[in-house]
Amino acid sequence: MLSYDRLVRNADIDLYVSFDNERVGELQAETITKLVPEGKYVFIGGADTDYNAHLVKKGVFNVLQPYIDRGEITVVFDQWTPNWLPANARANMRSALEASGGRIDAVIAGNDGTAGGAIEALAEWGLAGKVPVAGQDAELAAAQRIVAGTQTMTVYKPIKQLAEVAAELAVKMAKGENPRADRLVNNGKIDVPSVLLMPIAVDAANIDETIIADGFHSREEVYKPVEP
Repeated sequence: MLSYDRLVRNADIDLYVSFDNERVGELQAETITKLVPEGKYVFIGGADTDYNAHLVKKGVFNVLQPYIDRGEITVVFDQWTPNWLPANARANMRSALEASGGRIDAVIAGNDGTAGGAIEALAEWGLAGKVPVAGQDAELAAAQRIVAGTQTMTVYKPIKQLAEVAAELAVKMAKGENPRADRLVNNGKIDVPSVLLMPIAVDAANIDETIIADGFHSREEVYKPVEP
């Protein structure tokens, strides 16, 4: 049995194929800490029920923890977002802003939808475009926000590449061949042979040569003026 994109927990799985979700979080945090090496951070995670959300958070804090230990970064708000809903992320961000009196220096969000919700709350405080915000998934709305300057970065995971690799490995498994696996990931029951592809950090500087060049979104869509 092949587990595609999300790891099936506590089951006998022959192979897991996905992007390296821990690396996704690391890319988010690496980008934001370069811009804001000191200050008050907000982390708005994805759904607590989604294992991928936990992997992304682990990656984020792999990078943040040394800054936290040195007293350079303080995470003043850290909450999951029920069902990944942008409205819940907006409510989380509102709570963070109210608790801090609007003194927030950076936001790392579980995905682009939650980043969008956070940016809506920042806009209410006149902070959209002033506080760096990281997301992931390379959604069209996020790409448009990057061009507009209200979202700092996203993480692109080329779906076509994932599908092609998964199909290739599935055919090998069907033929009785051993598929290549570069690491083991424990799913709560066994160590599952896994193939984890590398995601790509995307910001205003490389958006044209990544998601647009790949045809993931068209240049016309990305650079279309976004309604205020």
